[in-house]
Amino acid sequence: MKKRISYWFLLGLFVWLLIIQMRKKGIYIPVINNHFTDFITVPMYCYLIEYIMNAWLGFRWKPDFEFVLTSVLYLSLLFEVICPKLSELFTGDILDVLMYFVGGMFYYFFKIQSFHKVNKD
Repeated sequence: MKKRISYWFLLGLFVWLLIIQMRKKGIYIPVINNHFTDFITVPMYCYLIEYIMNAWLGFRWKPDFEFVLTSVLYLSLLFEVICPKLSELFTGDILDVLMYFVGGMFYYFFKIQSFHKVNKD
C-alpha cells in the first residue's frame, strides 16, 4: 500500500512554485526569495528521500541526524559553491548555508524526533 504524500510537503512545493512564478513576473520579496526557499529546501529534500525509500521501495526508514547534516553539507556545496562557478544565475551566500542548516535542524527536531517519541510509547 502506497503512503500518501504529506500535506506539508505539498504546501512547500506549492509555495516554491509560487515563488518561481512571482520571480518570472518580476515580483521580488527579498526575505522570501533569498532565505525562505533555502529554509524549506533541506526539509523537502529529506522528506522526499524518506518518501521514496518508504512508499516506493518498501523500506521502513527515517532520516537520522547524520543524514540531515550530510544533506545540509551536500546541498550547501552544490548550490553555494559548485553552481555559482557554473552559472551566473546562482550566488554563493553564507546566509543560505545557515538557512539550509536551520531548516535541517527544524526538520530533524520537529519531524524525526517527534516520530521517535511517538513510536517509543
